[in-house]
Amino acid sequence: MRIYVTSVFVDDQDKAEKFYTEILGFKVKHSIPVGEYRWLTLVSSEDENGTELLLEPSAHPAVGPYRAALVADGIPVTSFAVEDVQAEFERLSGLGVKFTQEPMDAGTVDIATFDDTCGNLIQITSYKG
Repeated sequence: MRIYVTSVFVDDQDKAEKFYTEILGFKVKHSIPVGEYRWLTLVSSEDENGTELLLEPSAHPAVGPYRAALVADGIPVTSFAVEDVQAEFERLSGLGVKFTQEPMDAGTVDIATFDDTCGNLIQITSYKG
């Protein structure tokens, strides 16, 4: 068994697609109309056959309170692996991404957390070697 798709709820699929592709560097894998929304999945440009990230509409009534509670407590909804957290922090900051937690040493990993502009906090992680 392996992970095929994981999802992040987003307020606006078009805005999220732009942020996740143009700023974070993901690639669109599927963009299939489904009613007023899309089955919109992305993959890492480094692994186009890897796990897909579904940018899922946040229309369900349970999503708002769930995400608000996570953001209020500073809890990221997911974590992405990067080679170097400090370098990625600098790159993303230079592109205007707002970090809620600057890079820090967390034992066997370095981590940082940013706002994805679509209602979520996202953590980036790099393992020490």
